[in-house]
Amino acid sequence: MKKIKLGQSALEVTPICLGTMTFGEQVNEADAHAIIDRAMARGVDFIDTAEMYSVPTRAATYGATETILGNYFARHPGKRRQWTLATKVAGPARGLNWIRQGSANLTADDIVQACEDSLRRLQTDVIDLYQIHWPVRHVPTFGNVYFDPGKERAGVSTIHEQLQGLARLVKAGKVREIGLSNESPFGVMEFVRLAEQHGLPRVATVQNPYCLINRAVDNGLDEVLYRQQVGLLAYSPLGFGLLTGKYDQSGLTGPDAPRGRMSLFESMQKQRWGRAESVAAARRYNELARRHGLTPTQLALGFCYGSWRVASTILGVTTVSQLDECVDAWGTELSADILAELDAIRWELRDPAI
Repeated sequence: MKKIKLGQSALEVTPICLGTMTFGEQVNEADAHAIIDRAMARGVDFIDTAEMYSVPTRAATYGATETILGNYFARHPGKRRQWTLATKVAGPARGLNWIRQGSANLTADDIVQACEDSLRRLQTDVIDLYQIHWPVRHVPTFGNVYFDPGKERAGVSTIHEQLQGLARLVKAGKVREIGLSNESPFGVMEFVRLAEQHGLPRVATVQNPYCLINRAVDNGLDEVLYRQQVGLLAYSPLGFGLLTGKYDQSGLTGPDAPRGRMSLFESMQKQRWGRAESVAAARRYNELARRHGLTPTQLALGFCYGSWRVASTILGVTTVSQLDECVDAWGTELSADILAELDAIRWELRDPAI
């Protein structure tokens, strides 16, 4: 895999990134370390985590994933510099009382303190890419599809203030580059504009969902990323497992449902990925894959791997064999006819997991 540059930053990474949100919940520490070793052996050098992981988020596992990674780096001190390490500070934590006491804000001081805590858990002196996990502003995310001016949040920190907090970390040498996650076209433009206006760090990446059942990026954010030279980190490329085909026969619940986050956690069945429309759309795409002699995983990942929009695709796995299957899909080329069929299904079904 040829390395790619993230936006205008100095970071160069593999176009596959190891996601870790399963570590500490579905994956124990020993198995997580084995997955990390295997990813490195397969040539992957980019790893992403977050302070709120593992998922589904709860007080008992808050910070567990970063701790597992930190223990790995402590046991293999020579390997830390072989990885480009990304993590995220949680956005407004309303309802998540174990994160900043459930604060509805994210101040510059909050960002600095969260980074210090992540550095301690990760047992490292620098984070290569530090991202804001979701906006402080009211933005339609995580299954909400409409912007509502009536839900504007008064008295919260501005984008400028958040950039100032991130700048403090960059100046102190604790963060190399910065990024966003679950952001809108307006948010990306504003972060770039204010950074250039005030001489503050410029966002290198945006980490948003991108897969066959959620192509919201294609509705304008892709143009922003292209013109502003910001890299897309595509998360959930397999639609929380729906696009592997494993739920096609069983559904998400019941005794025959395979083990996976969608079948294990009732809370996830109530989210965007668990919608009946999402499941039905995934089955359409999976059937298309099989009809063309591909596995559903090959089709879904080939779509992301081959897209000009995507800088790096984040793979969340629970076993070494899952990781191998996903990495083996690298190089899958989708013909013009297949891409046209994908677009035709999208035209009919749109983005059910938006």
